[in-house]
Amino acid sequence: MPDIVLTRIDNRLIHGQVATQWCGVVGANLLLVANDAVAKDEFRQGLMNMAAPAYAQTRYFTIAKTCEIIGKASPAQHIAIICENPQDVLRLVEGGVPIKSVNIGNMHMAEGKRQVATTVAVDDADVAAFKRLQELGVELYIQRVPDIAREDVSKLFA
Repeated sequence: MPDIVLTRIDNRLIHGQVATQWCGVVGANLLLVANDAVAKDEFRQGLMNMAAPAYAQTRYFTIAKTCEIIGKASPAQHIAIICENPQDVLRLVEGGVPIKSVNIGNMHMAEGKRQVATTVAVDDADVAAFKRLQELGVELYIQRVPDIAREDVSKLFA
């Protein structure tokens, strides 16, 4: 069983908050970005590698590859999985990745989305994915950074 210490939705993926705050708090030494587009984008990977803390390795896998190899993780790897959206997290869970909880950190406002929390905007597809994750027993929580209080997750469904 892989040691998944954090699963976070953040459309910025690896950036300052993930690198400087979340990794230290949860003890992650491997940042795994599970995203089909980024897995093929060496430029974006290079930018994220610059933001990653020196003590943590980075991996950029497709959703399918993540599902396929996560079970082979070393016990010494304390993994933070970072996804761009709830649909990718749902694909991971349905693909057998043992995700117990999801930190919803940042989902930018965009066309067709509505702001439901300080840093979270959702559309109907996002809400459907969150509902399905809950049905599958995954705990959801909204929290931008570790030192602020969690926001009420019911906001997602309003």
